[in-house]
Amino acid sequence: MANTTNNKKLTEFARQMRHAPTEAEKRLWYFLRNRQMANCKFRRQHSIGNYIVDFVSIEARLIIELDGGQHYTLANQQSDQRRTDFLHEKGFTVKRYANDELMKNTEAVLSDIYDWLTTPSPPQGEGTVWSS
Repeated sequence: MANTTNNKKLTEFARQMRHAPTEAEKRLWYFLRNRQMANCKFRRQHSIGNYIVDFVSIEARLIIELDGGQHYTLANQQSDQRRTDFLHEKGFTVKRYANDELMKNTEAVLSDIYDWLTTPSPPQGEGTVWSS
């Protein structure tokens, strides 16, 4: 019963997050929604296990995370690594971009995502891709 309650709370929190995106999330979602990126379906603020990921393509097994400044403390980097390890175990590749990077160089970020999606048989569940 506790797990069901936890899942409902997580789902509700994800719904709230979809209604209050950051500027970086709004910008990236504009390009990912409606299969605009390599005809790939993306979801935003989607729960996987006990985590909510920023963007995910289930079919491509790709998760895209946008990181604000809080992600660069040692404690948060360790937490992000545990989260990424869990997502890798589920067969996902995780690509991370800094919010500033997306806002200042949107075209390069979009190109990187597109290249990953259109590479024949992209590796799944491999290391986190930290873009810069």
